[in-house]
Amino acid sequence: MSLRNALLWLALAMAIYPAWPVNAQENPDDVTLNFVNAEVEGVVKVVAEITGKNFVVDPRVKGTISIVSAEPLPRALVYDVFLSALRLQGFAAIEDRGIVRIVPEADAKLYPSPTVGRHGMARVSGDRIQTQVFALKYQSAAQLVPILRPLIAPNNAITAYQNNNTLVITDYANNMLRLSRIIDSIDQPSGSDPIMIPLQYASAVDVAATVNHLFAESLQGATTTEATQRFSVVADARSNSLLARSGDPSRLVQLRKFVAMLDSRTNAGGNIHVVYLKNAEAVKLAETLRAIYQGDAGVPAVAAALPLGAPAPGGAGQMLATSTAPAATVPGIIQADAATNSIIITAPDAIYNNLRAALDKLDVRRAQVYVEALIVELTADKAAEFGVQWQNLSGLGKDGTQAFGGTNFGGAGHNIIGISQNPTTAAPGLNVGVVNGHVTIPGIGQILNLGLLVRALETDGNANILSTPTLLTLDNEEAEIVIGQNVPFITGQYALSGGATTPTPFQTIERQDVGLKLRIKPQISEGGTVRLQIYQEVSSINDKANPAGVITNKRAVASTVLVDDGQIVVIGGLIQDAVSDGVDRVPVLGSLPLIGGLFRSRTRSHSKTNLMIFLRPTLVRDSQRADVFTGQRYDYIMGEQLKARPAHSPMLPDMQPQSLPPRTVPLPLPPASGPGPAAGEGRH
Repeated sequence: MSLRNALLWLALAMAIYPAWPVNAQENPDDVTLNFVNAEVEGVVKVVAEITGKNFVVDPRVKGTISIVSAEPLPRALVYDVFLSALRLQGFAAIEDRGIVRIVPEADAKLYPSPTVGRHGMARVSGDRIQTQVFALKYQSAAQLVPILRPLIAPNNAITAYQNNNTLVITDYANNMLRLSRIIDSIDQPSGSDPIMIPLQYASAVDVAATVNHLFAESLQGATTTEATQRFSVVADARSNSLLARSGDPSRLVQLRKFVAMLDSRTNAGGNIHVVYLKNAEAVKLAETLRAIYQGDAGVPAVAAALPLGAPAPGGAGQMLATSTAPAATVPGIIQADAATNSIIITAPDAIYNNLRAALDKLDVRRAQVYVEALIVELTADKAAEFGVQWQNLSGLGKDGTQAFGGTNFGGAGHNIIGISQNPTTAAPGLNVGVVNGHVTIPGIGQILNLGLLVRALETDGNANILSTPTLLTLDNEEAEIVIGQNVPFITGQYALSGGATTPTPFQTIERQDVGLKLRIKPQISEGGTVRLQIYQEVSSINDKANPAGVITNKRAVASTVLVDDGQIVVIGGLIQDAVSDGVDRVPVLGSLPLIGGLFRSRTRSHSKTNLMIFLRPTLVRDSQRADVFTGQRYDYIMGEQLKARPAHSPMLPDMQPQSLPPRTVPLPLPPASGPGPAAGEGRH
């Protein structure tokens, strides 16, 4: 027998010996364990002999174990004491099909261990590794992970599965019982679940505004997040009830008492309610409410102009809620106060609540449409001219008469005769001539004796015109922008004959706008598509010297289109390309080769026009979006003003023009004490 085996048997003999019972009667099932810095392998062999279990020790399991028992203990508890000693050393025992694996604690979760389902109970106890699934009913599994993680061994695992709101925990069985009790205590219904408070007499909208205003004062010292979690009241106009939520149950009790006091029957049958509007126009909304009120009451449309308290035509007026009521008058009055933009309703509570529900749905912020129109016009004009003209004005006949002959092409400023009379009228271009003194022609006078004129001209003109008018308007509201001149057009004139004693000639004129016009009416659909009724016109003055009147150029488009938010579409356009070629020549002579060039004049021109009109609507549903467009245009104009400032000159005084002030974010206004902001206030 080797020395090592002998020592192991000696340790076994010293560790296990029968315990003497107290009553001097031996008990063979009791043992006393005494290990002091014993090797793990030796302790495993001793425990295997006592318990009869088969152990497999991982090679990484090394170290010593100390177990001291002052009194004998039953053999059934030896294995539990052994597991506790392994746990203190960072090892764990995994039982699987009659074999006990002793592995490092960090790897224990990778081996098969007892698993308890969502609704099962723990099957093992003590320092045994097990996995359990906890199904939560009220709280979030992900939010419980940070709470339970410090209570679990660092080498063991906890995972949240959010799809079915469960926790999966792998840990020692005795700790799993503690975790189960903690989870049951936390997984309870929340005290901040919403409650519903139905109202019988008062309007839910009015009560919600009053309650929020009153209870908000007590939350001014708390942060925004805390205040939101602690108290919130919303009105449900359809059921005329309040939906309340608070993290403090005492506040809900106070809320119920306060609402019960407000929800009481009034003494008078016709209460006066003043509702201050936030977005709608009071006059138009009052007409709509009258139409709803009278339509439900069965009042003919002729009575729309009468106050609701006046008798209906034929005495057939009925109440709003009862179609068979024999009353001769409609019990209620709806008036609008344009000065304060408010609606005054005099009606019983039941009727007022119905009207108030419709009023709140109509008094909403209307979306706006920001329309950008892009009018692009590109024109290119090219022309060329070349011709030869000649004249002989000094020929004499037999009887002293003068004779002349030659070629003459073009109008004033282009022909040789006109230039002979006045050389300053020569048209632009290259003009080369031969002058031989002066010649006197009867009836005309003395002119230059211009014997030869050669003209050559080539023109090339391009134009790029870009106009970008923009317009902001409300949904279903027509808007128009006009940028141009107001030009007079003669529509008639008359002058008395010369024989009249007091001639008074006169003429009539009509002024019209010439320039750029954009008129739109948008209609926003539920999906964000914009239906636009458009009229776009671009006009300009072409000729003011025409005897018949001013000649204008006009380009107009009238259409209705559907455009998505932010999409650019073309609503009209023109592409025109014109080429002309002309020749003036002397018959026969102008057709001769080479020499025929002395008897003709040729012109050629090419004109091309590209005109396109584009449109881009953008929905503006809130003030932040409007500030973006305003800021862009504001900053652009400020930059252009800075560029246009005159530079400093040492010889001239500095004269700086006025410019826009810097754009700043407006400060919030203090709450007004007068009528206005709180809808529903001012009931009497």
